[in-house]
Amino acid sequence: MFDTILRHCNMPDGRTDIDIGIANGRIAAVEPRIAATAGEEIDAAGQLVSPPFVDAHFHMDSTLSYGLPRVNQSGTLLEGIALWGELKPLLTQDAIVERALAYCDWAVSKGLLAIRSHVDVCDPRLLATEALLHVRERVRPYLDLQLVAFPQDGLLRAPDALNNLRRALDLGVDVVGGIPHFERTMADGAASVKMLCEEAAERGLRVDMHCDESDDPMSRHIETLASESVRLGLQGRVTGSHLTSMHSMDNYYVSKLLPLMREAGVSAIANPLINITLQGRHDTYPKRRGMTRVPEMLAAGIPVAFGHDCVMDPWYSLGSGDMLEVAHMGLHVAQMTGQDAMRACFTAVTETPARILGLEGYGISPGRRADLVLLQARDPVEALRLRATRLLVMRAGNVIARTAPATAMLALAGRPAQVDFQLHRA
Repeated sequence: MFDTILRHCNMPDGRTDIDIGIANGRIAAVEPRIAATAGEEIDAAGQLVSPPFVDAHFHMDSTLSYGLPRVNQSGTLLEGIALWGELKPLLTQDAIVERALAYCDWAVSKGLLAIRSHVDVCDPRLLATEALLHVRERVRPYLDLQLVAFPQDGLLRAPDALNNLRRALDLGVDVVGGIPHFERTMADGAASVKMLCEEAAERGLRVDMHCDESDDPMSRHIETLASESVRLGLQGRVTGSHLTSMHSMDNYYVSKLLPLMREAGVSAIANPLINITLQGRHDTYPKRRGMTRVPEMLAAGIPVAFGHDCVMDPWYSLGSGDMLEVAHMGLHVAQMTGQDAMRACFTAVTETPARILGLEGYGISPGRRADLVLLQARDPVEALRLRATRLLVMRAGNVIARTAPATAMLALAGRPAQVDFQLHRA
């Protein structure tokens, strides 16, 4: 009846000692004791089994390009954009593909099996677009890669950007992107939001815009994005990424903005590692840290996911593809240290981004695809605290990655010479 049974699993919702039966690549049963055998049985030994991690915001065309053609010395967003502009003429499809495939290997080893990547479409060659479309097909058996047509240099600011974006969508890019705060004027930014949402509505596509990635409290393109979502009937298909200006907005305006976003069905994606690195660069002290108002949006009923955004590229010199690192930073910056709040941060790198991406067959329930991660932790909070080892990663019922348990070997005076110390609590 079953190809595989995972025994004695702890679940993200708090259930313990649960068995998961898998047949034909899908979850067939989730219950306390499965009274059957299988071709393979895996003892989870009371550790956490989670659906895979999902990164709702990434830039795979630039990943692993750190130091090319030079290092971002100021560490600012604008120097990163300028540096990327210097690198674009030097890019080759083969190099983009090689780096992207290497990153996908990192992702799989960390239990990250779905990524939404923005791809710059301002280069008329569409070189990065074609490279990542190729990568999407290469990794499809083990990773869901969703692509966003992203006019990095501004839809109205960059020559022929709208035509390039349409060409990318015609080639099969999945989502319409934008960057209204990088247009020359606020009016141009609002006009770009309107044009891009109309393009998405006409094509029946989702929208994900870099929106108000600024310390300017008057950068308010998110309200235009929400308004266009309602006007065009795009509710539930629109996402505002970054939204860092909300960190600097006055509370009265935000009290009006959050209900508007909720009414429009607009989701939000914060990128903790990058937002706190790039924002507040013009401040002395007090220094703003820039990440958007995550707890307030969650309280207002707005879905919020966390994204990695960058790994070793012109904007960020660090990163490893570990979404637990992203969520760990997010809970600190947002001061979400209560038990329920920390669980919400775990959800922000699993279930919520899966809904934002519209992933089919995601989750741990009968009928869903058997994509699972066995973590060396007892529950989501412990997984965040330890950035838990991914002991096993499964795709459609097949184990595609394993990592040995993390242990510490101790040799202390007056104690046994060596002690195995499990990093999770007993």
